[in-house]
This record gives sequence, C-alpha cells and structure tokens, in this order.
Amino acid sequence: MARIVIAGAGAVGASIAYHLALLGARDVVLADREQIASGATGKAMGGFRQQFSTEPEVRLAQESAKLFRELGPPLFEAVGYMFLATSDDGWNRLRERAATQQSLGVPVDEVDPSRVRGLRIDDVAGAVACWEDGVAEPTAVTAELVRRAADLGVEVREQTDARDLPREVLVVACGAGSTELVPELPVRPLCRQLVDVGPVADLPDDLPMTIEDETTFHFRRRGETVRLAMTEPVPRWTRDEVVDDELVADWRVRLAHRYPPAASAPIVRAWAGLYDMTPDAHPIIGWVDDGVYAACGFSGHGFMQSPAVGSAVAHELLHGTTPLDLTPYRLDRFAGGAIFPEQTVL
Repeated sequence: MARIVIAGAGAVGASIAYHLALLGARDVVLADREQIASGATGKAMGGFRQQFSTEPEVRLAQESAKLFRELGPPLFEAVGYMFLATSDDGWNRLRERAATQQSLGVPVDEVDPSRVRGLRIDDVAGAVACWEDGVAEPTAVTAELVRRAADLGVEVREQTDARDLPREVLVVACGAGSTELVPELPVRPLCRQLVDVGPVADLPDDLPMTIEDETTFHFRRRGETVRLAMTEPVPRWTRDEVVDDELVADWRVRLAHRYPPAASAPIVRAWAGLYDMTPDAHPIIGWVDDGVYAACGFSGHGFMQSPAVGSAVAHELLHGTTPLDLTPYRLDRFAGGAIFPEQTVL
C-alpha cells in the first residue's frame, strides 16, 4: 500500500487521515508546519449547514451531517441555521432556494422568526430554517478526528513540512497555503474577520445561526458571547490577516439592530483568517499531478464539508471510486468552462 502524506492538519486534512485509517490504510502521515488546526480551521466561524444553492454542495453537506450528528454536544449543537429576508425580492429568493433544497431532501421550512427570543423582526419579510444544521467547535472537532486517526495508526507530525517526508502520494490540504505546494492551483487568499462580543445576559441556549440573506450579516451563540461575521463590501485579496476596526464598528451596529439584547456587549476579541477561494467558490478535489492529490479551495466551507470530503478522498485514494460524485470539483473544470458559482458564500 502506498505511503500517503497529508499536508495540512486542519479539518480537511484531519478528516482525510481519519477516513483513510478507517478504510485500513496503514502508512499514513498527517503533517503540519505548525500545529493541529492552527490555520483557517482554528479561526473559523464554526457553522454547519445543508442550505446551499447548488446540488453538489448540498450533497457534500448531507453526507457531512452524519459525522456531526455522531459527534453531538458539546462538539456539535443542532441549534439550526435561520436565514432572514428583509425585502420582498429577498423573500422570493429565499423561498426559491428553499424549494430547491427541499427537492434534494434538506429539511428546510418557512418559519416564524419570533420563536427566537430577543430577535428584532419588524423589518423581516420572511424566514427559512433547517433545524438539523447548527454550530460546532472547529478546533475541538479537528483534534478529535486527529485523536481517532492516531489511535488507528496514523502518524501525526506537527512542526513538519510534508514536502520533506518520503511518500508515494502527497495530499495537499493546506487551504490558502496550498499554492505553495502546487502553484498552478487557481486558489487565492481572501482575508476575512470575525468578532466575539459579550457576555450577553440570558442568551437562549438554542439561538440559531442567524443570517440576514441580503446583507450576509450573521451571528451565533458561543457560550455567553455572540460571534459575528459578514461578507466584506470590498474583498481583501491578501495573505495579511488584519482586523478592520471600521468593519467591527459596523457589525456592532448591525447586531444592536437585529439582536438588541447584545447592543451594549463589549468586544471580547476580533481576529482575521484566510478563505482559500476558487473562481466559482467550490473546492478543488482530485489528482492534480503524478502522485499529488488536492483537497483545497473550499472558499469558507472547508470545516463544514470536511467529513464528507475526508470519506470521499479516502475512498478514491485507496479504491479509485468514491461514495460521492467528485466530478464537479475536478481541476479541469476551469479549462472547460464548466463552473457552477455558489450563491451562499458567507
């Protein structure tokens, strides 16, 4: 059996290692130049949802849901994902997207947002939610997958460059750093940031991930704090992980409007990380050179898609076939013009 070295011990790399071990691979190394989950995974929002706009993304999420359900609390809490529309046009788009998701088996429904205590809804035209979706702890989930992989015989090497290790197969799962190993990959780093505010008194335990669909402003509960994020009006195509204080101030105003109980909550911390963006916001999964396999370009969805990706990649590496159709994610789609832009990139 070939010696497989995985570059990158974030959620995707850890899941690939774990699923390879589950399938019986016995010569697998998971390597990271820093520590486990020290890159984008450790800086992630920590959401999981099945509410995507394209069928391939929905299928990945549905498969991933199985592992998140197995993990359960405190690693994963199914508090739901609720999308709010604040205009008639937005509400029509939400309902159309929900109909597509329902046709694929996602249990998403129109809901009354007043069920969320403290939420301002006087300007809300409508809402949809999937209560199977929810929030998770990316670092802790990744550490658990690494622990399971190690128990099954995977060698874990921190502070190690995967390129320095002997192997027959190199799996590139380094997020925005993947182009250092495979320069021809169409992956660009996009700086994104998050903010935690709190403590907030009497936060509902079941506060869902709440998203304003038109603006993409969204927030979730994490303990006694509220975590905020939003698509930035001007994309920052850079590797510099810098917090924009003006955005922080803007988001606090938005939070005060949408969730008044948190209006005066102080900032706990603000931080930035990198999305590994592709031209169509879908990942690149598959062989990209002799002995080199890529699993990157997840465009902000790597953590939530990592269980399904780990299983599919492990099957392809060991057996040449996959339980999921990975055709939409091959690198050559860009040469052929067959792209399918994802609409729900948060």
